[in-house]
Amino acid sequence: MDRQLLEPVASDTGLIAALGSPALESVVFPPVDDGTGVHPSPFLTFAVAVHRTAAALAAATFLEERLGPRRRIPVFDVESLRAVLADPLRRYFFIELLASYTRVSSGVTWRRTPLGWRRQRFSELDPVRLAGLLDEVGPKERVGVYRRLGDLSLFLVGVFPDHPPLPAGAAADRLLRHGGVHPDRIADLDGGALFELLGARWYRAATRLAVGAGLPITGTFSVVGDVADHFREARRVLNAVTDRYLFPLRSRWFPG
Repeated sequence: MDRQLLEPVASDTGLIAALGSPALESVVFPPVDDGTGVHPSPFLTFAVAVHRTAAALAAATFLEERLGPRRRIPVFDVESLRAVLADPLRRYFFIELLASYTRVSSGVTWRRTPLGWRRQRFSELDPVRLAGLLDEVGPKERVGVYRRLGDLSLFLVGVFPDHPPLPAGAAADRLLRHGGVHPDRIADLDGGALFELLGARWYRAATRLAVGAGLPITGTFSVVGDVADHFREARRVLNAVTDRYLFPLRSRWFPG
């Protein structure tokens, strides 16, 4: 299933029912994968994972959350996750986010310095270098960079909660500066909590700049501000999707 086909009918009840059906789950995620079955696209895989997770949360009374590599605790606030997934467009937001990291963009930009032009690498999976682009581009282009920084923050803490990055030194300074966060605020934060804080701020910055520049707000960008206001719940949704479906497949789908 192609994303261009799914987005216009993201609120179609028949499509939502199909994506959330146990029958489709058994095809996309067979109990035994011997390599001879179907090979769905990443987009369809994530669509089924998100919708089946929503179906599971509808009946769940609690979720187990990771506090470390081998430590979990039960969390009984499931209703807030149901509320996040109740909107079909927010479901599509999560699907699109996951699919976007199956192929990662990277490259080189050139920066003028007092000593001349300097090559500067960037990667969508490197928040420090990605944030560095904010010093190189104009206001309208910053909208996309802030959006992608928010995406990366949510992706890291949602899909890789067992390995949250914790930048230090100049790297941390750059991220905090572009997130508008004073260093005193992060003294007791781990990597996951830091990127929750920064991710919400970057999503709000993207929305604010887009509105200020009069850019059209279409597609999943229309829910970015809402996700910023519920960033922790969005992180927990992706944690649930990862735990149920993606954990053993992360190196396959996200080879970055």
